[in-house]
Amino acid sequence: MARYRKLGYVALNVTDVARARAFYVDTIGLQFVGEGADGEVFLRCSVDHHNMVLYPSSDPGLKRIGWEMESDQELEDLVAYLRGQGFPVEEVSPEERRALRQGPTFRMVEPNTTATFEFYSVMDQFAVDFQPTQAKIMGLGHIVLKSPAWQGAVDFVLKHLNFRVSDVINERVVFMRCFPNPYHHSLAIAPGPANTLHHVNLMVSEIDDIGRGMARFKKQQIPVVHGPGRHPPSDSIFLYFLDPDGLTVEYSFGMEEFSETAPRKHRVLENHQDSFDYWGCEIDPRKSAVGSIERQPEKAT
Repeated sequence: MARYRKLGYVALNVTDVARARAFYVDTIGLQFVGEGADGEVFLRCSVDHHNMVLYPSSDPGLKRIGWEMESDQELEDLVAYLRGQGFPVEEVSPEERRALRQGPTFRMVEPNTTATFEFYSVMDQFAVDFQPTQAKIMGLGHIVLKSPAWQGAVDFVLKHLNFRVSDVINERVVFMRCFPNPYHHSLAIAPGPANTLHHVNLMVSEIDDIGRGMARFKKQQIPVVHGPGRHPPSDSIFLYFLDPDGLTVEYSFGMEEFSETAPRKHRVLENHQDSFDYWGCEIDPRKSAVGSIERQPEKAT
């Protein structure tokens, strides 16, 4: 079954690319890489060419999720498997691949959340390391989706994409890792009234980044919608805040890591707020209230 290196990048739809770029670079601490032909903006927080792409849109939310496979062969095997199961998988054109600075790249729509999943194994890298500015960001951590068909989405990801369950909060959320990436979760799926983006996470390397972020956001009047707090499942310290479109972003410090062989069994935690936060912080209702999932147009037959 498929083997992944990591959650490679997240593509977001934003209503004002220049405003969003300023926020993610000057306030959050990502590095600007360049612009694409359609007005998209590439940002990074690692040696990879990009870890986030901002696309102009009238409807803010998720455009797609990019998963980096462990090798070319793993990519080929996954695509062959999915097509063999009858799932439509499309190859990205050479022109778009060149713009993305990626090798062979394939996309499919997860049938329950309608989120576009992208798979690739090669992306251009910079010779110079990412240089932290506002925060010591160590990488893109995870993404969380909501869906009325959440159980179907979980089943699909586990059965067909070879993700593994790390923990469950009963009837509230399933935390999964893209095997054999060790981090507690790179994807989580929760129930919701519509298919929406819940949040995107950036991992920081110092707990002080949580405190400094809290102070910086307060000075800049950026809404903090949850935290600081501590998640019992992953043992990470978190801070959730809103971008200019109201999309929810998370800084987190610390996360449990799983070994590839003989990992611990996943836990099923009770459906209680204490299972989300040891510290009991109040949640602003604006958290995760904005963030549609872009649906791909139907193909003509």
